[in-house]
Amino acid sequence: MSDRRHRGESGPTGEHDRPGVFRRKGAAGGPDAFEKLYREKESERRVVGETRRMPSEGDVPPLRRPRPERRTHHAGREYDGTGRTRRRDRRRLRNVRNVTVVTLVVLLLAVLVLPAWFYLWANARLQRIDALQDYEGRPERQDGTVFMIVGSDSREGLDDDQIRELATGRAEGRRTDTIMLLYIPDDGEAEPTIVSVPRDSYVPLAIPGYADNKINTAFADAVCGTDEGGEEICGGPAPLVRTFEEASGVRVDHYVEIGMGGFVGLVDAVGGVELCPEEPMVDPKAGLDVEAGCQTMDGGTALGYVRTRATPRADLDRVARQREFFSALVQEASAPSTLFNPFTSVPLVMEGTDLFVVDEGDRLRHLATMLLAMRGGTRTTTIPVGDTPTLPGVGSVVRWDQTRSEEMFAAMREGEPIPDSALQD
Repeated sequence: MSDRRHRGESGPTGEHDRPGVFRRKGAAGGPDAFEKLYREKESERRVVGETRRMPSEGDVPPLRRPRPERRTHHAGREYDGTGRTRRRDRRRLRNVRNVTVVTLVVLLLAVLVLPAWFYLWANARLQRIDALQDYEGRPERQDGTVFMIVGSDSREGLDDDQIRELATGRAEGRRTDTIMLLYIPDDGEAEPTIVSVPRDSYVPLAIPGYADNKINTAFADAVCGTDEGGEEICGGPAPLVRTFEEASGVRVDHYVEIGMGGFVGLVDAVGGVELCPEEPMVDPKAGLDVEAGCQTMDGGTALGYVRTRATPRADLDRVARQREFFSALVQEASAPSTLFNPFTSVPLVMEGTDLFVVDEGDRLRHLATMLLAMRGGTRTTTIPVGDTPTLPGVGSVVRWDQTRSEEMFAAMREGEPIPDSALQD
């Protein structure tokens, strides 16, 4: 506060040169050091009355920060205010979902349902008979698996033209020229073996009233006898199986039979089989006329090839050709080019299942097991032969070699591979 006594006067220091103002000493007429700190600069002073220049449009600051564009949980969705876009997107999504569901259902049907239906349909076409009957003294179940494969000379399924073309004749009834065993050892690493059973094998028959005779006699339906209970028993699959089981001690697990008509149809369904006769063969009785060397034979030619006996060893040569043919047919039928081609696999199944005869307990899967077991390769042999005498009232027969045949049957009963010493060409 200023001193009234000295108002209007300068003090000794000159600090009170204006009433009520406290100043520090500075340059006369200019701001002192204190004022310089807080006084505006000349460049910042506004000139009263000067026209203000408006900033350009780009320099005008926004009134508020722009908000980011609003987005929904679906980045691609647009809104037009009418809902049309939303309905269109939902309709498109629904169509895609429906197409996907239908496609999956079709694929499921193709992969699961159709094959299952085809299997059941084909399995139902198989003809079944009671071939593997139980009887007193039948061998117990054994290790390994044995299929009995029988080729019947039944003319069922052949028309008159085919009978003339194939030279099969019109014999009534049913007989067999082909009896084979497919033996699959218990050891999965061992190869299966196809064993031919000569049709003239001289064994005790399982038909009442008949003594020892050719094994194929047990299959002939014209051969009948009466058992102790007065029941008539005629030849057929069941007596044939029992005759072999009692003679060998080997239990048969599955039975497969095919007639001449099915034989021809199977070969033609796979497009023929390659067989290799070592010399030209002509047999009018079998309808056969082929050159030597490997060649593809159709059903009729292959049938004559396995039926003919016009060779030096007659029946023994025939069983060797039958094994050759059977192996070639299985290889062709189980080839990927056949199985995965519907134009060959479907006719093959239709031909086979329509004319195959199996035991009541056999299913289509057992036939598939038989084919797949042979796909990897098989050994082929015949029950060892001892001699081939001609007997009164019976004719020429084949007697088994007792030692070697028992060696073969013992291995089969134990589920073991057949030893080389028991094999015979």
